Amino acid sequence: MYTKVKTANEISNIRVSGQIIALVFEYLKGQVEVGVTTKYLADHAKKEIHRLGGDTALLGYEGFPDVICISVNDEVVHGIPGARVIENGDLVSFDLCVGYKGMIADSAFTMIVGEGTGAKRRLLKGTQDALEAGINTLHDGVKTGDIGAAVEKAMTRHGFGIVRDLVGHGVGHGVHEEPDIPNYGIAGTGRVLNEGMTICIEPMSTLGGDDVVMGRDGWTISTSDGSLSAQFEHTLLITKDSAEIITSL
Repeated sequence: MYTKVKTANEISNIRVSGQIIALVFEYLKGQVEVGVTTKYLADHAKKEIHRLGGDTALLGYEGFPDVICISVNDEVVHGIPGARVIENGDLVSFDLCVGYKGMIADSAFTMIVGEGTGAKRRLLKGTQDALEAGINTLHDGVKTGDIGAAVEKAMTRHGFGIVRDLVGHGVGHGVHEEPDIPNYGIAGTGRVLNEGMTICIEPMSTLGGDDVVMGRDGWTISTSDGSLSAQFEHTLLITKDSAEIITSL
């Protein structure tokens, strides 16, 4: 499904789903501490989504077994919540999709639990910078290559590995809609995006190489070299001259 220009009612509903995600993330930040399991955090996320009136769009999506992806350290994305215990200094990434009246938003962030090294803080700050660089390219008529080139430039400047096998995407009626929006590219190339479309930009960076591997569970994707990874993502409504961040408070 190619992402469509959304109606006013659809935009209103996706704003609600985006706000639910933002509120759940703020709630989870207060629940994360050394000694809790990733399943504990997922269960709290589920309760909060339902309390806020949202639908758990990830649960059962292509067989995914929980409401949120939680990935730790060298795990890039799609970590399945379970018995893993959070330790001091861990990098923990949360990736969440929420639906509201049929409209889905998607967002992700990475945080350091407890004490973190300068390299970990640099990884988080630089990946956020890359997301902002991609957002700053948006306007009616922007091309996917414009977004990818800006994200790539920011991550290269920080010396990060760029996960090229995973990409941003359209979103709204489905969790993933066309077109793909890679975190690299050539400005002036790619698919044209128009005002009223909703997309996700989601840079995924590493402190090592670009390559990733699939885990035995068939979901968790980790860096091939064991290097630390970070992910930040927002759902964005393209406007005439810029964009509205749907998944921020």
